Amino acid sequence: MEHITLLIGIVIVTALVFDFTNGFHDTANAMATTISTGALGPRVAVAMSAVLNLVGAFLSVEVAKTISGGIIDEDSGIRPEVIFAGLVGAILWNLVTWLAGLPSSSSHALFGGLIGATVVSAGLDGVNGDAIVMKVLIPAVAAPVVAGIATVAATRLTYRLGRDRAPEDTAKGYRAGQIASAALVSLAHGTNDAQKTMGVITLALVTGGVVAPDSDPPLWVIVSAGLAIALGTYLGGWRIIRTMGKGITDIQPPQGFAAQTGAATVILASSHLGFALSTTQVCSGAVMGAGVGRKGAVVRWSTAGRMVIAWVLTLPAAGLVAGGAALLADQGNAGITAVAVLAVLACGAIWALSRRKPVDHTNVNEVGSQEPVGAVTAALRSVAPPPAGPVAPAGPADSASVSASVSASSEVSGKTGETGGTASGTGAPETTSENIPTPAPAAAAASSTTP
Repeated sequence: MEHITLLIGIVIVTALVFDFTNGFHDTANAMATTISTGALGPRVAVAMSAVLNLVGAFLSVEVAKTISGGIIDEDSGIRPEVIFAGLVGAILWNLVTWLAGLPSSSSHALFGGLIGATVVSAGLDGVNGDAIVMKVLIPAVAAPVVAGIATVAATRLTYRLGRDRAPEDTAKGYRAGQIASAALVSLAHGTNDAQKTMGVITLALVTGGVVAPDSDPPLWVIVSAGLAIALGTYLGGWRIIRTMGKGITDIQPPQGFAAQTGAATVILASSHLGFALSTTQVCSGAVMGAGVGRKGAVVRWSTAGRMVIAWVLTLPAAGLVAGGAALLADQGNAGITAVAVLAVLACGAIWALSRRKPVDHTNVNEVGSQEPVGAVTAALRSVAPPPAGPVAPAGPADSASVSASVSASSEVSGKTGETGGTASGTGAPETTSENIPTPAPAAAAASSTTP
């Protein structure tokens, strides 16, 4: 520790800040479905996830080795300021996607930042292309697909096994299963994501000559990274929890259990193999698979599409920001100071924007804020004819018919809400032309009579 310079100290602090943002950015991975179904209260859920993230940080160092000695060439002249610039790019992208409520990949933000800063500072020779393809890009494409397919099968099997049982009879068992599977995902998240920060700090120590190349992370690095991601997890990324729990599909307890079990299996297997995949992409793919797997469920593909766009943009966007930061940091101490000041100002601006419409544990499950209306849906609604009956202007002669129509509409809507008659099964029918109730025959006849 006595050989750590001020610059390496700054890099270590910045890496722990990234680890903190990784924690609250990825809380939704483990707890979104558990919170949305009511299996656990929001505060209890994030507290349990934080403890298990900390425990998971001590279980393996394989992913940390991939970061510290696989993606970036330690012998290419990488300096601590390059790592600092890469971390700045990753942190800013994490905060931007958090503000938008998009569950993008913190892992890919980190990879993109490190790659972009390294390419600007040391050229293409500073990155190991084969390692990026084999341990980053291929898992990025395969992991959500594998998790989604596995969850589709698990969801259908779960509903088939329980088809002869009343939902109230199985609710307690699924609640316990959700809690157990969420705990497993949290543990898996600690074994994968906490190690990425360990790998970055170890890389900084190697470039500064503090530890030898190919060294395992020191114990103090493991402890500090585990504590940082646990603290971020406890604070809860409520915006992303809302999107994962309510924005992609409406999760029922059997789906939540299947999604979390499938995601945990994929994450733990990848950690064992040293694949630094995105837990966010795995869990998002599992949630979409749970929506596809339940008959009659609806997957909101517009939300899923925005998520995929964010996934595709994460590597290049974080890389571009980090590349610009690296150019500035290469100018010496003044440049490093400028990067730090600009990063703090940008983080403050994002936080101030988030306060305009705050999301916390008190409103994370609000149904009315699931998903904004897309451009296509808005255009269709603008040209659609007005619905018959309830919204038609009533004259003196047909006031009775309008009252009958409204009564019939209310009755149909009430029955729909009681039986969960929407495709999503939430008990709150969506406002579309398909489920606007048709006026009763008598009311329709009366309204068509000329006064």
